[in-house]
Amino acid sequence: MFLYIHGFLSSSQSAKAQQLKQWLSQQGREQEWICPDLPADPKLAIQLLRKQIISLDQPVKLVGSSLGGFYATILSEEFDLKAVLINPAVRAGELLKQKIGVHKAWHSSENLSFTQQDVDTLNEMTPYVIQHPNNFLLMIEKEDETLDYRQAIELYKECNQLILNGGNHSFSRFKQLITFIDEF
Repeated sequence: MFLYIHGFLSSSQSAKAQQLKQWLSQQGREQEWICPDLPADPKLAIQLLRKQIISLDQPVKLVGSSLGGFYATILSEEFDLKAVLINPAVRAGELLKQKIGVHKAWHSSENLSFTQQDVDTLNEMTPYVIQHPNNFLLMIEKEDETLDYRQAIELYKECNQLILNGGNHSFSRFKQLITFIDEF
C-alpha cells in the first residue's frame, strides 16, 4: 500500500501522484494507492494523514514530495514506516514563511489560506534528528529551484540516498524510478 503525500498547494492530481497511480494500475495493484487532498493547515493535514494510516489494516509505504516529504518524515518516525522522500522540505516553516497569504491551489479553483500560525506549527513540528534511518530513502535532484538539497543530505545523512545531478523541484525522473521506489 502506498500513501502518496503531496506538497504545498498540490493535490492528488499532481503529476507524481498520478504517475504512481497509473504505474500501480498497470501492475494490477490500483487498490494500493491512497492520496488524500491535504488542507494547507499543517495540524489538520497531519491529523488527516494519521487517521488514514491508523485506518489501514496493512503495511503502508509513504511517498512524500516537498512538504509531503516533511510530513512523511514525521509519520515514518511516529509509526515506524518506510518512507520515500522526494526533494523533501527539511525546514518547512522557514521555506514557507514567504507564502503567508491566500493562494490558488494548482489543480483546482480552490483558494487556500496559509498563516503565520501555520508557519509556527511547521517550525514546531520540524525534526532535527532521524531516529530510524533505515526506514528512509531520500531522492534528490540537485537542480531543485525551490529547496537547498544540501539540507536534506545533512538531515538524512544516515539514510539511503539517491542524489542525482540536474532535474528540478518536481523531480523530473520520478516516473523512471517508480520500480526502484516500489522495491525499497
